[in-house]
Amino acid sequence: MNGTRRIAFQGMPGAYSEQACRERFPGERYVPCKTFEDVFTMVEEGSAELGVVPVENSMAGGISDSYDLLAAHHLHIVGEYYLKVSHCLLGIKGARIENIHTVASHPQALAQCRAYIRKRGWNRNSVYDTAGAACDLAVRREPHEAAIASELCAELYGLDILMRDIQENKKNTTRFLVISRTEWVPRDDGAHKTSLFFEVRNIPAALYKCLGGFATNNVNLTRLESRPIPGKHWSYHFHLDFQGRPDDPHCRLALEELEFFTSNYKILGCYPESPDTMDP
Repeated sequence: MNGTRRIAFQGMPGAYSEQACRERFPGERYVPCKTFEDVFTMVEEGSAELGVVPVENSMAGGISDSYDLLAAHHLHIVGEYYLKVSHCLLGIKGARIENIHTVASHPQALAQCRAYIRKRGWNRNSVYDTAGAACDLAVRREPHEAAIASELCAELYGLDILMRDIQENKKNTTRFLVISRTEWVPRDDGAHKTSLFFEVRNIPAALYKCLGGFATNNVNLTRLESRPIPGKHWSYHFHLDFQGRPDDPHCRLALEELEFFTSNYKILGCYPESPDTMDP
């Protein structure tokens, strides 16, 4: 691989996170990490220039680990990318669908392909991740077993694609954020998003008041996620995405009102709204 930048992702080679890296940053070096924490640490310490982490899926919802780490680490969001998830049924070379009796994958992938599996009466084997299921199958070479994983896994592990797009929802999509140690300042007037997190003050209707400034200033919110605050019993902070830049006049007014009703507030990044051509 001839790329000069190191892009960290969570999972084994062939994971959907690596596929997102390859599509968003073609030709770079893709560095697999065991955990989401490892991705953030590599970027924070400079072992990787960028990290690509999933934050939400159109079927499964928010990914709590990513939101918690965004609050805990001092990194900047510099981009987003939406990956269409296409689950493939993979088998060893020469395997035939009619001979399969067991299929392995991550529990979410198995759930998203439930109808396809049930129709064939196959046994299901839940494993840590989709790429791990493909790697294990390639090592054990069981002709009566299959894995549900990405097309990239078939290429990396020498497996046959027995069937493509076996998920029930053909619009299954995962949103990824690109994180960096260096803050990126938008250089154009195109469509942008801003991500931030905040903790409300202990006053009546605090969250309502925090969000009111966005409504009165006509700022569109695209995401609101609550997460418990470590060490504070029954206390929460909120992750919020809105369309626009912090220095836009109407956004600036909304943020001034938000800050008045918060006890902790931080902008995580402003970046082009996907699809984009940003290259930090």
